[in-house]
Amino acid sequence: MEEKKILVFGTGKSGIAAAELLLEKGAEVILYDGNESLDEEEIRALLNTKKQVMVLLGELPQEVIETLSLAVLSPGIPLDSPEAERIKAAGVKIWGEIELAAYFSKGQVLAVTGTNGKTTTTALTGAIMKAAYPDVYVVGNIGIPYTSVALQTNGDTVTVAEVSSFQLETIVRFAPKVSAILNITPDHLNRHHTMENYTDVKLAITKNQAKDDTCILNYEDERLREKSSDIPAKVVFFSSRRELEEGIFLSGEDIWLKMPGKREQICNVRELQLIGRHNYENVMAAVAMAYCYGVPLKVIKKVIKSFRAVEHRIEYVTTKRGIRFYNDSKGTNPDAAIQAIRAMRWPTCLIGGGYDKQSEYSEWIKSFEGKVKKLVLIGQTREKIAAEASACGFSDYVFADSLEEAVRICYDAAQDGDAVLLSPACASWGMFPNYEKRGELFKEIVYSLKE
Repeated sequence: MEEKKILVFGTGKSGIAAAELLLEKGAEVILYDGNESLDEEEIRALLNTKKQVMVLLGELPQEVIETLSLAVLSPGIPLDSPEAERIKAAGVKIWGEIELAAYFSKGQVLAVTGTNGKTTTTALTGAIMKAAYPDVYVVGNIGIPYTSVALQTNGDTVTVAEVSSFQLETIVRFAPKVSAILNITPDHLNRHHTMENYTDVKLAITKNQAKDDTCILNYEDERLREKSSDIPAKVVFFSSRRELEEGIFLSGEDIWLKMPGKREQICNVRELQLIGRHNYENVMAAVAMAYCYGVPLKVIKKVIKSFRAVEHRIEYVTTKRGIRFYNDSKGTNPDAAIQAIRAMRWPTCLIGGGYDKQSEYSEWIKSFEGKVKKLVLIGQTREKIAAEASACGFSDYVFADSLEEAVRICYDAAQDGDAVLLSPACASWGMFPNYEKRGELFKEIVYSLKE
């Protein structure tokens, strides 16, 4: 990388971390963002370095593209964006931030992808690894850029990475020792266009694995079951619906591990702090990853029983006037939001709606039956969801112009013994910069409610 001119495309958290790694390695970095209204000095202030960085905003000049040795794309930049197409047409190599980190990282990597459950599974796998090994990093889509820690790793380091479909689009040699694909349901079709494309990019997590590596798959996901024979690594399944000949499965309320020469109960689900079948699947995936990596079952069992839900994923907030409040701001697509509704054991007032990712909402609405007593809709998708709700025969919905108004409507409608759930089934963009800010505001509003 020394003295090579490298473009970092995107000035968010990933882009800044990638630029800092490249500067550390002696590269000449150009930090670029298509948003010309950003402030150059504010962007430079984000960098923890005194080294000189060129910042470009707005249109990317062709003469700059022709001087590049490499372009590093942040996850939010589609490969088919006009600027990325121009970079490719000029013959410049394109990497993502994950690929850049993997190039410099040492030690072994465990990587998790899937439409839903990635963050919980990654956090739990990371907690297990930290209990078993002294040098562990938990990185990726979970909120810590992989590039921010890559240069700190050594031969004994274990890195646990949450990897999104956006990040998998730009991998070249990234090769986890153990990978997991939790599920594949429609999401981000505005970016990937078809389910075939979306499925292929998720499966890319396995493309550089060797036959002595391991891939953990959800047996109950038909797409994954069908594609399992194409995966180069050894496949280990988990299932929440049936006993497997080999793998990890839920039988009644017990999670079992069944491997050649070994059959052992891992836990009863009542011993877990996590609720809902989808979370039992996340636990099974994490157990499978850790066990296949070589962590003793005694360590695994202890960690999974003490692990609590990650922030913004069916996160219990508080109880007021006998009403339970749950923050599931990370439920950014209908399938994730269905899991949150299934986890509710009480009549529920639900807050939904947000940015339109071209999702369909009928299956989500059908999951309301006998559970959701009122739906409060916000954001860009509220009319679209309302129309689908009416078509499905659900009419108890209202519109709100802000999250604060939505919480107030739910609080007024809920009774002692009910729940209020923020699980939008949509991305946060438009009203909020990210799902974290949405969830944090929800909690602030809830805490401010008078009893």
